[in-house]
This record gives sequence, structure tokens and C-alpha cells, in this order.
Amino acid sequence: MNRRLLTFGFPVLTGALLVAAWYAVRLYLLPVEQRFLLPAPDAVLGAFSTHGGQLWDATLSTARGAALGFAAAVAGSIVIALTLSLSPRVRAGLYPWLMALQLTPIIVLAPILILWAGPGLPSVVIITFLISFFPLVVNTTQGLVSTDRLLVDLFRMGRASRIQQLRHLRIPAALPYFFTGLRIAATLAPIGAIAGDAYAGNSAGGQGGLGFLAVIYSAQFQIPALFATALVSCLLGFVFAGAVVGLSWLALHRWHDAYQPHDV
Repeated sequence: MNRRLLTFGFPVLTGALLVAAWYAVRLYLLPVEQRFLLPAPDAVLGAFSTHGGQLWDATLSTARGAALGFAAAVAGSIVIALTLSLSPRVRAGLYPWLMALQLTPIIVLAPILILWAGPGLPSVVIITFLISFFPLVVNTTQGLVSTDRLLVDLFRMGRASRIQQLRHLRIPAALPYFFTGLRIAATLAPIGAIAGDAYAGNSAGGQGGLGFLAVIYSAQFQIPALFATALVSCLLGFVFAGAVVGLSWLALHRWHDAYQPHDV
């Protein structure tokens, strides 16, 4: 089967079927007095013409918070993963506290962050960081400590230093794990930024992101605009995920098995 048809044709077909099902549910399954709760797709698209400026500004604000929080998560997770990979004792001492931070609900941390960092972009970036960094830490650490023992012994026989072993063996071996964590974090970063906007965002200085806008539209009962906000949020997530997929392909396609052609 043509790969291009498989990649693009079927998603378009299923999308068209979903839109048709959307119309059918609204027309035939919902009572007339409840149809406003599920606006028609054309009404959602019409909301872009009415609220396009607000949505664009909010998207830029959310994208900025997501990008900054994601970048901080990547940098911080690399440092933490390298620290955790030093020894089992270091992992045993630090890992439970990282787990505790990850398991603390953001809805509880958000008021504390607002008191410390203030509402707006700083709190949004911190919330995005907290949501994104854990899968990066876990996957990168796992990659660093899962290096083939035979190769590790070979480096030791060659009297390689720990820095040389890390640079030439452990880090390359951990790259697939790192990019797996990066893909997960890339999908979580926009979600974290939108949640941060909802909890800690404000409209001062043009910092009202998509989460903040969703709260406003919900309070004003602007249902088509709320659906349009959800659509834009989804597209933003695709942008982040697609960028990471492209980056992982650039880094791994020349040598990693997952990107090599296989005979069926």
C-alpha cells in the first residue's frame, strides 16, 4: 500500500468521518434545547473570525510559556539524570523526592507558586517545568544506567576515564531513551502551560494564555469560542510533538534501528 496514502489519506478520511459523526450526534441524538452545548463545526470555525485576535495572542502567550518551561525541563532533567546515574546510592537518596514532587497535584502547588513568583508568565513556566521534567528524568536516567555491560567492561579494559565513558558510550546509548522522554514531555508542555494559564495566568501585559481564555469563555458561556480554544490548544500540542519527532529523526535516523528499513 502506498505509504503516502497510509500517512495522509487515512487520517483525512477518519477526520471527515468524525466531523460527519459530530453533525449526526448534534442533529439526531441531542434534544433541540441542548444543541447549544455541542456547537456545529461550522460554528466553531466561525468563532475564529470573531475571536481570532484573542486566540492568536493567547496562543503566542501559551506557546512562550510552554517553550520556556519545556526548555527548562530539558536542561534540568539532563543535569538531574546525570546526577542520578552516578551511583545507586544517589538514585536511592534523590529519586523518592522527585517522585514526591511529581505526585503533588498542580492545583495544590499553583497558589504557592503564585505567592512566590506572582501570576502570569513566571508561574506558568514553573508549572510547565514541573509537569514536563519527570518523564525526561526517568527516561534519560534509565538510558544512562542501562548501557550494555559488555561495552562498559570494554571501555574499562581500555582504561577510559569516567568522562570518556560517559561522553562516548553512555550518552550515545541513552539518546533513544532521552528522545522517548522528550516526546512525552513535548506533549505535556502545552498541557502544563494551559493548566498554568488557567490557575495562574492573567491578562496583564498580554499574558492571558489559552487556559486563561478558556476560563473566560466558559464563564461567559461562549461555547463555540470555547471549542475553538480547545482546537487551537490541540494544534499547539501537535506543533510541539512534531518538532520533537523531527529532532529525534535528525539525531537518530543514521544509526538507530528504529529508523532503519527492515525487510518484512
